[in-house]
Amino acid sequence: MSSGNDSGSGLDRLFEGHRVMAILRGLSPEDTVAVATRAWDLGITVVEVPARDPGGLEAMRAAVRAGAERGLRVGAGTVVDVDQVRAVARAGAAFTVAPGFDPEVMVASEEAGMPHLPGVATPSEVQAVLRAGGHWVKAFPASVLGPAWIQALHGPFPDVRVVATGGVDARNAPAFLQAGAALVAVGSALSDPDQIPALKDL
Repeated sequence: MSSGNDSGSGLDRLFEGHRVMAILRGLSPEDTVAVATRAWDLGITVVEVPARDPGGLEAMRAAVRAGAERGLRVGAGTVVDVDQVRAVARAGAAFTVAPGFDPEVMVASEEAGMPHLPGVATPSEVQAVLRAGGHWVKAFPASVLGPAWIQALHGPFPDVRVVATGGVDARNAPAFLQAGAALVAVGSALSDPDQIPALKDL
């Protein structure tokens, strides 16, 4: 059985040098590719497409194909069970992201060659991820938890790498990064022309 360390080191390789993750949720395959292309052109190359239903899975496949043409990889979001892990693996996902932490999903994802980013909102959940061998977590929902939560988390867990997700945009992203988030994940901000230049400069 793989250990969570596979997930951590895999995410290190995928996320190293990046500050922003693009989440392309609820779009058609065509619009997903269009927004992904906008993100890639900005230099935002960490892209997640939630694939919790057939439409999301098809959008993710389209993004995977478009990314492959640029030598870029795409992750699958909202992965909450083992069947879904298998489906996104077949569709070519490079990594998986979940709203919460399920050790079974993490192991299945790693065994399929996809490092896993679990969601957390409490110190107990962070501790469980660490016990499973991981060191990357998704702070969700970040807009509710707030930057101060991430800053406080690094007291007892200084080595945890945090992706702030949920309600993050170009306006509040700097506060999360200053509080110690390794990355911020943005969604609708990518469709806002006023926010795009600020996202590029994060």
